Amino acid sequence: MRMNDQEYFRSCIAKERHLAQLLGHTHIEECYESAGTLWDSAQALPQWTRDWRACGPLMTAYGISVAYEADGATLGATSVHFADHPNRDRAVMYGVVKEVIFRLEHHKAMPLAVAPVTSSVS
Repeated sequence: MRMNDQEYFRSCIAKERHLAQLLGHTHIEECYESAGTLWDSAQALPQWTRDWRACGPLMTAYGISVAYEADGATLGATSVHFADHPNRDRAVMYGVVKEVIFRLEHHKAMPLAVAPVTSSVS
């Protein structure tokens, strides 16, 4: 059952706050003037559940793949139902964050290392 917009918004903020804490942010605040934006000191934290520009890099850093089904998607050990979210995009972003949290809490994930760029100039 889909929750109302305010409850959904709060659940997104809660997931983002939880992920930020797992990633080492310690002084997380939500400012009244910028509702929905979490801050660690003077740095705005990414809106992982609400913005692909934030979620995409998170998804690739942890190697999250998405398997789509008729009524939802599976992301590793996480399943999301499209009916529980405002749209399919938001469902998948929420699932990415939920899966990264799961992996971090269960020590199943480290960000994928970026291969060093080497030059073969002779």
